Amino acid sequence: MDFLGIYNGGLRITRESRVERLQREIHRLRTSPSLRLGAHLTDAIRKPWRAPFLIVTLPIHMLMIGFELLGLKSQPQSLSTNSAGRLTSKGDCIVMFPTNGVGFGHFTRLLAIAKRMKKINPDLEIIFFTTMPTLHILKRFGIPAHHISGPKYFNGMNSEDWNSLLEEELTLCLETHKPSMFIFDGAFPYRGMLRSIQGRPNISKLWLRRGTFRKGASIPVDSIQHFDSIIRPMDSISEELEQVEHNLEVINSDPIVLLDEEELLIRDDVRANLQLPLDATAVYVQLGAGEINDINSEIRMTVENLISRENVFVVIGESMIGNRLNINLPNVKVIRDYPNSMYFKGFDAVISAGGYNSYHEVRNFGLPTLFFPNKNTGMDDQIARCKISEEEGWGLTLIDRNEESIKKSIDGLIAKISRKRIIIEKSHGAQNLAELLNSRIGG
Repeated sequence: MDFLGIYNGGLRITRESRVERLQREIHRLRTSPSLRLGAHLTDAIRKPWRAPFLIVTLPIHMLMIGFELLGLKSQPQSLSTNSAGRLTSKGDCIVMFPTNGVGFGHFTRLLAIAKRMKKINPDLEIIFFTTMPTLHILKRFGIPAHHISGPKYFNGMNSEDWNSLLEEELTLCLETHKPSMFIFDGAFPYRGMLRSIQGRPNISKLWLRRGTFRKGASIPVDSIQHFDSIIRPMDSISEELEQVEHNLEVINSDPIVLLDEEELLIRDDVRANLQLPLDATAVYVQLGAGEINDINSEIRMTVENLISRENVFVVIGESMIGNRLNINLPNVKVIRDYPNSMYFKGFDAVISAGGYNSYHEVRNFGLPTLFFPNKNTGMDDQIARCKISEEEGWGLTLIDRNEESIKKSIDGLIAKISRKRIIIEKSHGAQNLAELLNSRIGG
């Protein structure tokens, strides 16, 4: 074996990587707003005839740079380094990048697809690169991960510096694992991520994004062109709004749900694990807003109304990335697990917010549900979505909440428990996408 050749080859790759990193740093410096504005002023000093025009050209220059920072104008393209040509995809590896929002939506969608892809092809290597802190969840699925904290966790780090850090970390991830596919799930693409995936023809790049690219939305104008395809999970409500024009392939899918029916714990096991009487009425409550210890909050009024009823127990879902709940109320349990949907067979009903993921999870398993939709969610029409559950016969919607309206709505929810469970057609969005994406790996 030619050990000297291996050593020299490794040394050459290391040297090339360092050179490429320096080239990226030089490009970031040359295209930074401060250097470009400074160069504009310096150019006027070198060519004095331009100085009188600075009163016009400098504000225009600043305006154009401002448009770039706001995503309304394309930023200068990154340098093409040798890495794009040198990076040979393995064909059996995928890098998935879920961002973290206020909950687990992006993370859960990609995990739902990933675990099914690995079930279809156990030899497939899936790598998560994410800002989510809950990496231990991936261990049970055999998925390794790279983690980078969001900019708010670093003292004094601005967006530009964080995006430079992200670019370096993701570039190292891509060059180490050599994936044939990169999937991003997030509403807003990071500039550092776009620079890292740019100019890599050997990687198929997909953006999984719920909802349409609506005109007027705060999406950088040159973001979409960095991808080859858009994966769009559908909603229960139709979306007929005007969209941004693009020429990418759009892959529509049914709603994506993490667990299948057979993965849920059976009723008796749930009751035993949560110490709930088998003959009690168990209601699962997951409302994102409000403090449980505030007697005037919606969640407090809801919980107190439930436990005032005979033989009713409440299970509150606590987010693993949220603050711990301090509750001292009778017949109230708290679960801080993932996914909480594994316990659904042990509940008789649900009271939930009207977000996309929460809605489609309870719908998929046919649980009688009372929804508290958020009226102030911009383009996400939670009220219209929750009203569909009423049309299908399994849900109720309460828009204006107070002590009296909550009581009446809970009366209606309890009444639904005694009726025959509505059978809803299961959503197979994650499975269908897993089969499609597996067929494209290496292609």
